[in-house]
Amino acid sequence: MGSWPNDVGIIALELIFPSQFVDQTKLEAYDGVSAGKYTIGLGQDKMGFCTDREDVHSLCLTVVQKLVEKHNIKYSEIGRLEVGTETIIDKSKSVKSVLMQLFEPHGITDIEGIDTTNACYGGTAALFNAISWIESSAWDGRYALAVAADIAVYAKGSARPTGGAGAVAILVGPNAPLVFDRGVRASYMRHAYDFYKPDLASEYPTVDGKLSIQCYLQALDHCYQLYCKKSSKLNNISVNLDNIDAVLFHSPYCKLVQKSLARLLLNDFVRTPPENIPKSFPTLQSMAGVKLENTYFDRDVEKAFLTASKDIYEKKTKPALLIANQVGNMYTPSVYGGLVSLLVSKDVSELAGNKICLFSYGSGLASSMFSITVSKDASENSSLFKLVSNLSHIKPLLEKRVSVVPEQFSNVMEIREKHGHSAPYKPEGPVDTLFPGTYYLESIDEMHRRVYKRVPIANANGTI
Repeated sequence: MGSWPNDVGIIALELIFPSQFVDQTKLEAYDGVSAGKYTIGLGQDKMGFCTDREDVHSLCLTVVQKLVEKHNIKYSEIGRLEVGTETIIDKSKSVKSVLMQLFEPHGITDIEGIDTTNACYGGTAALFNAISWIESSAWDGRYALAVAADIAVYAKGSARPTGGAGAVAILVGPNAPLVFDRGVRASYMRHAYDFYKPDLASEYPTVDGKLSIQCYLQALDHCYQLYCKKSSKLNNISVNLDNIDAVLFHSPYCKLVQKSLARLLLNDFVRTPPENIPKSFPTLQSMAGVKLENTYFDRDVEKAFLTASKDIYEKKTKPALLIANQVGNMYTPSVYGGLVSLLVSKDVSELAGNKICLFSYGSGLASSMFSITVSKDASENSSLFKLVSNLSHIKPLLEKRVSVVPEQFSNVMEIREKHGHSAPYKPEGPVDTLFPGTYYLESIDEMHRRVYKRVPIANANGTI
């Protein structure tokens, strides 16, 4: 192309979630645990889940089709498509190849990209690859589309209420209203067995809960320190939480996110020269000399910084937890569900010019911190106004979901567990509870080939 495109970022966003949920208060009673264990201890109110009518293919088909329809994008305008997921249906055939069913009727087959996998980080890897393609010599002027989708389910026990499901489609291109900041991206990669899925016949992971939390917080420390270092050098200022308008996190559960924001304040505290602590952190002087590596499970330090960061959390992070609180952990789409939550929780004029920092984490482990600068133009004809307006359905759609009793939810999990790899198979779940425009699994034949249909909407023709 001969030139580096300007303001590469997010042109359009679409998010989907299941049409049914289980109430976490009712789930506490059903599981026989103390009241508040899930709602207060984890910070979760509702958990979305999929019946056997939906799989990762159907989620991706739905979110891509809805983005294209809502934003009047032509399939011919997309030159790269990559899917990030850890919900594996086939060990060879990619989800991206399934999505080609949407493009082929339009004569479109020249599209780069396949799938990328590493726990909850795959969506971010797909997004970074989309950005790199737009900024490379391979770019042909078309958009790149990054899709993240997962169905997060756990075996019966303490981890089950941290499930969820959903998908996000992120359209990337130049002259965007949400611009990715160049030169500040920070990553932290390590080998760890904190959360993994060695049983290829099961949807359920193997989890070392305590190690997983430590790995997450350790990755957060490293990414934030490096992000601040790079950003400070690039902008010739000292960067900390004061320079960021919103902080978004991958959300296994909301309480961990609140602790993570407190953790960033702890990082700022540790980086502050001792002589400046009385002025900058007057209520935390007793914590002087604390070492990050000794604080992962220190309740006193955690409590002190949770208290000190409460106002920052309420302003800069809590608005981004709507989807996480109401749907649960969507795995790869999680942090981008946070971005959607932020965009629908504030007026466009409040968002204009903001600096949004995002932390993406996937067990095993892979993590990155990066930032977005929001366009300053919030006028009704602006691309920012259009992007946010096209997300106005999110809150009403959450209210239209169907509440399912825990007994029924448990039965659905048993059906998924029993028939996850059955062939031939005819799904048992109802179709009439799905949102209009949702793709669903119609059948699996004896050769494991899957057929999908679409819940009718105006101008939708139904079957693929």
